[in-house]
Amino acid sequence: MFVYKMMIMNNSSPVLLVTPPFTQLNTPYPSMMYLKGFLNTREIPAVQVDLSLEVILAIFSSRGLTELFNTAGEHPLSKNGKRVYALRKEYIRTIDGVIAFLQGRNRTSAYSICEEGFLPRAGRFEQVEDTEWAFGVLGMDDKARYLATLYLEDLSDFLKETVDENFGFSRYAEHLGRSASSFDGLATELEKPLSFTDKYLVKLLSEKIEAYRPDIVAVTIPFPGNLYSALRCGEWVKKHYPGVKVAMGGGFANTELRSLTDIRFFEFTDYLLLDDGELPLLRLIQHLRGEVDESGLVRTFMVRDGKVVYQDNTTGGMIPQGDVGVPDYSGLLLDRYISVIEMVNPMHKLWSDGRWNKLTLAHGCYWGKCSFCDGTLDYIRRYEPNEVATIVDRVEQVMAQTGEGGFHFVDEAAPPVLLREMALEILRRRLTVVWWGNIRFERTFTSDLCRLLKASGCIAVSGGVEVASERVLALINKGVTLPQLIRTTHHFTCAGIMVHTYLMYGFPTETTRETIDSQEVVRQMFEQGLIQSGFWHRFAMTAHSPVGQAPERYDTRVTEPPFRGFARNDVAFEDLKGGDHERLGNGLSSSLYNYMRGVGFDLPLQKWFDFKIPSPSVPSHFVEQQMEERETVEDSLIRRLYWIGGEVELGAEIVKKGKNVVVLHDSVQDVSLKMQKESAYFIHDILNRVGIDHREPYLLKDLCRDYEAVIHEDFLPFWYSKEMQMIREYGLLLL
Repeated sequence: MFVYKMMIMNNSSPVLLVTPPFTQLNTPYPSMMYLKGFLNTREIPAVQVDLSLEVILAIFSSRGLTELFNTAGEHPLSKNGKRVYALRKEYIRTIDGVIAFLQGRNRTSAYSICEEGFLPRAGRFEQVEDTEWAFGVLGMDDKARYLATLYLEDLSDFLKETVDENFGFSRYAEHLGRSASSFDGLATELEKPLSFTDKYLVKLLSEKIEAYRPDIVAVTIPFPGNLYSALRCGEWVKKHYPGVKVAMGGGFANTELRSLTDIRFFEFTDYLLLDDGELPLLRLIQHLRGEVDESGLVRTFMVRDGKVVYQDNTTGGMIPQGDVGVPDYSGLLLDRYISVIEMVNPMHKLWSDGRWNKLTLAHGCYWGKCSFCDGTLDYIRRYEPNEVATIVDRVEQVMAQTGEGGFHFVDEAAPPVLLREMALEILRRRLTVVWWGNIRFERTFTSDLCRLLKASGCIAVSGGVEVASERVLALINKGVTLPQLIRTTHHFTCAGIMVHTYLMYGFPTETTRETIDSQEVVRQMFEQGLIQSGFWHRFAMTAHSPVGQAPERYDTRVTEPPFRGFARNDVAFEDLKGGDHERLGNGLSSSLYNYMRGVGFDLPLQKWFDFKIPSPSVPSHFVEQQMEERETVEDSLIRRLYWIGGEVELGAEIVKKGKNVVVLHDSVQDVSLKMQKESAYFIHDILNRVGIDHREPYLLKDLCRDYEAVIHEDFLPFWYSKEMQMIREYGLLLL
């Protein structure tokens, strides 16, 4: 039996939280900030390091490129590689300035970057976008960041060709971890000498360990592209710092490694923690301090007696969302993250543009029923919303930490009711923020709710349209209808909120015609301006989804080979009844690319494919016909009234006509409405009564009752009058 007293932590030594290469360049990946924030609540010292950023900054510097070119000169080069090498002095001369510009420093260098001949150019510039189309209204700064991004990609290509075949800014050695049933490929790669990138990684890691002297190094593996580097980190720590314990976890582990049996993985780590890391890490710390026996560990893999074992003491329950603490950004190089730019897809541009603070509104998904989703896993299945006051408190605290007012809510799907209450609280506290996140396009997102979200700072939403077939939507168990999807996107767009859609093709039993029908609906939605961004992806069966759990119910047959002890998530399968979707991907992507640019709407769908496709069965005006939705007063009687507009005052009295002026002070202009004197006084009192600071509910039915009691006239003509429609336009919402 393992004697846990053999290694007792020093309570003053910190836990070192590590994000390995490579995740994202523009903002820290949130997992370690969450864990540090939680450890703060338990007074456990912790420090964090984003090696994903620091390795990039070390390599892509004048010193790093000098070493790269000195090393690469020994390798045979392609035509493109020879060009990059020939321009090496120019790359070394310009790299520090380009990085500074992408970090938000030295903004005036945009003028130089946009000048022909300033940046050395290789293969990536051969596919340069039409920058006049893309940036005509966006300005020089975005154009410069786009050109600088191509410049970095040229260097990345050179690095990959010469010194590190696995290199990639966000998908480093991804192929080694994606659905790797066997550990053999990783083992072979890890037996090789350290790569050029690895040497920078372990140098920086060693510096952090020497500086902080941790007892535990906790490494997150959010994606397959982090797995190789995470293992290199663990390997280095275990070899050079044998007294330090290594723990790993993260999104990749949670989905891919739940059936782990290969003992070789534990040559690189001591423990593997699953699902939310707060409680497993806390128990591990307590165990290593001698406070908890090994039997008290939670959702933890380890090796005992030559076998992989799993310990999960469920008696301790879960950490409530209100107790996980505020994400802690301290110790991160917040002013050194890099904002690159992708032009093709507006949502991808938003993702990479700006230093978004990451927060969660709720644990899990409030719907959690989609048949393609990992609904059996804890991060989806267990739904627990945060209190609204807690959410907005955290918004304010994170803003104070980072100096940034931009937030990306990383929920699987943000609950509409919670969004409504959060938006109201943001407005009540007079906070200036911008935010975006994932939603379901459900009917709860009315026009008025979308306007409220916009007023609170919402700039974009993303959600799954998936398919334009009611049959397949029902099979997916999306919980929405196609008309609802169309109307909801319309509401968001009319409110000035950008809409990104996830589009799926090849779901089990989906026919080719159904996919083409989806493409036609997408074409119409872009043409009508309902969506501005999208991405087609091929359906992938996962082991933890309802489809993966019961493939026979979806007329599919699993074809994957036997599991070999390491990773399992993506499941190879054969669709027994669906269409041939293998050839459709390029045509779907090409059409979408053009629709996002606002062109190609008049082309028949057949033009995007080099083989015969069925004609769409969707009527040519289908989307337009579904857009209009007018709720009656009867439908809205129990909705609450909110005035989110500006100051309201009574203006001059028009004695001869028995009217008064109601003045709405809008941030753009003042609006004067002439109304009957009694109605003017009435509406002035009501609007001051239903401001966002007033907590007492006041419903539309209350307004109807009070109007008819005070004015002694039928309510409906008043409600639909030109004046009331103007008041609604300027900020009177039904929620």
